[in-house]
Formats: sequence, C-alpha cells, structure tokens
Amino acid sequence: MDQVLEWLNENLGDWALVKVYIACAVAGGSVLLGQAGLNLFGLGGDVDIDADVDADALDAGDGSVSFISVRTLASFMTIFGLVGWMGTAEEWGPVQTPLVALLAGSSTMLVVAYLMFSFRKLASSGNVKPREAVGKTAQVYLKIPAKRSGQGKITVTLQGRSQEFSAVTSGEELPTGAGCRLIGMTNEDTFEVEPLN
Repeated sequence: MDQVLEWLNENLGDWALVKVYIACAVAGGSVLLGQAGLNLFGLGGDVDIDADVDADALDAGDGSVSFISVRTLASFMTIFGLVGWMGTAEEWGPVQTPLVALLAGSSTMLVVAYLMFSFRKLASSGNVKPREAVGKTAQVYLKIPAKRSGQGKITVTLQGRSQEFSAVTSGEELPTGAGCRLIGMTNEDTFEVEPLN
C-alpha cells in the first residue's frame, strides 16, 4: 500500500505540473493565434495593462514604455508552458524545470516588449510640426511686404513635403521667388523671415 501511495504522489505531482504547463501553453498560444487572426482583418491591437516602466534607454518620447500587455503575457505563458512541459518530459528535475521555464518565459516577454516598443517607435503620426521649420530656408510664394506691414506666403520643405505658411519680415520687401530663412514663429502658421545673403 505504501508503494502505491508513493507512486501516486510522484506521478500525480508530475502530472499536475504537466497540466499547468499544458494549460499555460494552450491559453497563451490561443491568445497569440487569436490576435494574429484579428490582425489579418485589421481588428487586432494590443491592450496595455496599467504597469509602466520608466526607461531612459527605451525612451519613446514620453519617458515610459508599456512593459506588460496582453501580447507579452501571452508570450510568457506560451513559452513557460512549452518549456515546462518539455522539461517535465525530459525529467529535468522538480526545481530545474520550473526555473528554466520561468527564465525562458521571462526572456521571451522582454524580447516581445522590446519588439513592440520598436514597432511603436517606427510609427509616424503624419502631423506637421511647423516649429521644426525655424532655421530652414524657404522660397517666397507671394511677396512679403516690408517692415511687418503685411503678410506674404512662403513654401518650405518640412518633414519631406512642401508646406505653405504665412510670413512677415522686419526688413525690406521680399519679392516672389526670393530665397529667405525662417528665423522665428509669430503664431501657429506665420513665420518671421529674413532674406538670404
């Protein structure tokens, strides 16, 4: 009877861990496959969980990177489950198997988080930032009256495309076609310019 109980404890203990590993692998893998399927139809995305990690090396502009998300947790669970299941099948040992599974899952989570951060960094909002034009050269499109007595128009290449803005000058009149340099912004869409020497 003692031998039967000992055998049950050993085998059921391993079987219980195997069930946990399989459940993690199936749950995480299902979420990842579901997200991949939704992405095919343009419905996918990643939901951030309220846990931000400050990282100067991974600065996205606002100083924080979302580390824990559905995708990173699903990746952790999938790899944790698969490695744990394999370790149990290969009889790595009761301490070694969960440690290696945790290490593999955590490493995968970090890699996925870094990749998601990199993908977000590649995204472009497409918004024109006029303030970035200060210091650039432009061409007068409509003459600019002298001594700030009126506004003219300029064209400047900004963020890879030609943009038109209003312009004023404190100096002499700038005729159509003249080159000028943007030296400041007077409001959201008007620049102060000076002639190119």
